[in-house]
Amino acid sequence: MPLVFPSPPISLSTAHAFTAFFTFSYVGSLYATKNARLSFKTGVSHNVRDGEERAKDSDERWRNDPEVIRARLLAASLSTLGSVLAVYLLVQGITPAAEKSKNPTVALESTLARLGITLTFARNSDLYIISPCLVAPVLYLGPLYAAYLSERLPYQRRWSFSEDFLPTFTSLIGIRNYVVGPVTEEVVFRACVLAVYHMAGASRNKMIFLSPLVFGFAHLHHAWDTYNRYGRTASALRIAALQTLFQLAYTSLFGFHCAFLFLRTGSLLPPTVSHIFCNVMGLPQYGFHVRMLPNRRRAIQIAYLIGIAGYVYTMRWWTRADDSLFWPAIGEPGRF
Repeated sequence: MPLVFPSPPISLSTAHAFTAFFTFSYVGSLYATKNARLSFKTGVSHNVRDGEERAKDSDERWRNDPEVIRARLLAASLSTLGSVLAVYLLVQGITPAAEKSKNPTVALESTLARLGITLTFARNSDLYIISPCLVAPVLYLGPLYAAYLSERLPYQRRWSFSEDFLPTFTSLIGIRNYVVGPVTEEVVFRACVLAVYHMAGASRNKMIFLSPLVFGFAHLHHAWDTYNRYGRTASALRIAALQTLFQLAYTSLFGFHCAFLFLRTGSLLPPTVSHIFCNVMGLPQYGFHVRMLPNRRRAIQIAYLIGIAGYVYTMRWWTRADDSLFWPAIGEPGRF
């Protein structure tokens, strides 16, 4: 159990400052070195058709270039370690000297607990850590059922380990999208951000519904990439704006889900697993599924509806914790 305080040990302004550091250091690290920065040539939009991505020039650096991905994976990892170190130094600074003398590792233990780096999410709970990790798959019951009907789930007839699994998780793009990206983003924008706001005494609702906006705004820099790839035209600007607004909305909504899981369970594992799972699945494509399988339209509709209802149920009951630093029981005084 981490060292706790009867009242918030830091101010909200301090939490804002740390959050700004987490955000700008993470996004800024992606542009810190030449290999990590994107490079676009000017004057290449004349032969680009509206609404279509242009061809990449040989001396440009785009987001999916191998050297760009490698540089950004390293930069994001180092920035994440820096954010974790910042939280540790903050906890070390507010830990009373008497506690340090009794237990020299108390600051480290408290930091890890506040960052949710634990395999147990609730003391004295009869739930296992796997339960909250299954909430997102329940929501995706419709897409999973459609994949089952198409025989594309793992080890079904149309699924291949060499063609589906390996390219997804061992390619540079896959490592970025499904391993390093989700892990570093959850550590920084979930664990670190929520840890400092909790120490500042922010309300539970604000931590769930406002802190994910930081995660959403951290993706706005992708607009410049989209604008250039689509030719720097008026159409490209419109596409970049629409994609950015959609991504802001989606990442913020997804952030609500992950923030709830983190605060409810006190563990970083459920939101990270959810992040990886949702990245692999992508957005649900109901229209595509019913067009692809018209004879199973009603069954797919029911599966989608059951998934939504199941999500509402499991978010409450599969994540329930009896003893959580971030989510005290009713009537229990807050601990910071």
